[in-house]
Amino acid sequence: MDILNTIIILFSTPLILLLLTFSFLTLRIFSGKSLNNPEYPPVRGTAFSLLIHINDSYDYLTTIAAKDSTFRILLPSPKSFIYTTEPRNIEHVLKTSFNKYSKGENSREIMADLFGKGILLSDGEEWRHQKKLASFEFSTRVLRDFSCCVFRRNAAKLVRVVSGFEGRVFDMQALLMKCTLDSIFEVGFGVELNCLDSEGSSSEEAAQFSKAFDALNALVYRRFVDPIWKLKRFLHISSEACLRKEAKVVDDFVKKLIVTKRKLLALKGDLNNGKEDILSRFLMESEKDPEKMNDKYLRDVVLNFMIAGKDTSAGTLSWFFYMLCKHPLVQEKVEQEIRDVFSGKLDGVANISNIDDLIENISDATLEKMHYLHATLTETLRLYPAVPVDGRCADVEDILSNGFKVKKGDEVFYAAYAMGRMPYIWGEDAEEFRPERWLNNGVFQPESPFKFVAFHAGPRICLGKDFAYRQMKIISIALVYFFRFKLADETRNLTYKTSLTLHIAGELPLCAILRKIL
Repeated sequence: MDILNTIIILFSTPLILLLLTFSFLTLRIFSGKSLNNPEYPPVRGTAFSLLIHINDSYDYLTTIAAKDSTFRILLPSPKSFIYTTEPRNIEHVLKTSFNKYSKGENSREIMADLFGKGILLSDGEEWRHQKKLASFEFSTRVLRDFSCCVFRRNAAKLVRVVSGFEGRVFDMQALLMKCTLDSIFEVGFGVELNCLDSEGSSSEEAAQFSKAFDALNALVYRRFVDPIWKLKRFLHISSEACLRKEAKVVDDFVKKLIVTKRKLLALKGDLNNGKEDILSRFLMESEKDPEKMNDKYLRDVVLNFMIAGKDTSAGTLSWFFYMLCKHPLVQEKVEQEIRDVFSGKLDGVANISNIDDLIENISDATLEKMHYLHATLTETLRLYPAVPVDGRCADVEDILSNGFKVKKGDEVFYAAYAMGRMPYIWGEDAEEFRPERWLNNGVFQPESPFKFVAFHAGPRICLGKDFAYRQMKIISIALVYFFRFKLADETRNLTYKTSLTLHIAGELPLCAILRKIL
């Protein structure tokens, strides 16, 4: 009998601990939350809801937002997550009451392993200092010309790689990731990875870094919906053990990159010789304050620039080509605009070997004429925003524009993915892919950044917006001019991988048919 009792105790102990933990978290979730107070947004879920819907979280939020444009998700802490899809609330948080909100300690702690103290997570004077430096760099003619040259060269390389897959199925998303990784490293850090070249000397190491970076991105996002992630981190188990492993791969790669770059610039004896890339320019700036702008600071700059430049562009282009395949008429309209804009400039480009003729004619002037292409990329971002959810933390009690109260410490998120699907924002055809909604007599017409919030808004609006559009347009022009794209399986609907940035889950299997160019 004693043996039986011992066995029962041994097997019941984990269950008891689990029940106690669940009870404690439940008590924490519902305590002090003003549940029935109409002055606060209605409660539409808890941290457990987010955890259950981790793989379809953006659609889950969209379903709720269709009924309640502002709502609360309760957490096992005194604060709550407030989600809103109302442009007036977003303008209030991101602009009107900008000084009442910050990234918040919770977000900084969750994302520190990825962003550190870079511009995407910093606040106050630290943010203003980084913004001033970054604004200057992005506005320089040197960087604009250098980046265009890099984008054109890698777009030409991508066209040649795709031509090698003619008649075969290939993963377009993987190629776009490699192309944008090549570009962002050359523009950002003056390093040629050559990921698109199978024989590239840096491709294997870069591939490991890219894989670890993407994994870290997804693991960091999981912390937002995992109520026991800190316990996992303390015990070094499960997802937190994986996160630590991926973070080390990323940190080691970036550290080596910075050390190598510093040595190369020192050997030249003149930092101005290599100042085209962003890291070189920040290294120049670090000479003024080496204690503050140390290698850790530069690591954060690198990774913030990486996620802003590589992940967003590659993800958006993947969805863009997916949408072109789903809407062949739109694909032909984009192709026709390219022909019209470049008419008379190409002297009868006839085959893939003359890709350089097309590339050389892509300039700021030609890009500005591509209104339908710009509209199609923007429509892609409306439905598939690169950052599907973002937000700020209330540093003081506040009242949103729609009258709902916000407690100090609450995090207010704007759900960009859900917003793109709301009829009360975009009309009854909100879920339709229709680039024409952005055109007036054939000319692109922008919307309020608080309605189309893909590039954030207010003082923290994305500094690289024009940079991103330039890269995406150049790659799109080069590929659509030479190829017509089809899905390998036209009956299959693709979905997203849940992470901080919106990527297609798995592969984007396409077929490329070479166009007959007269």
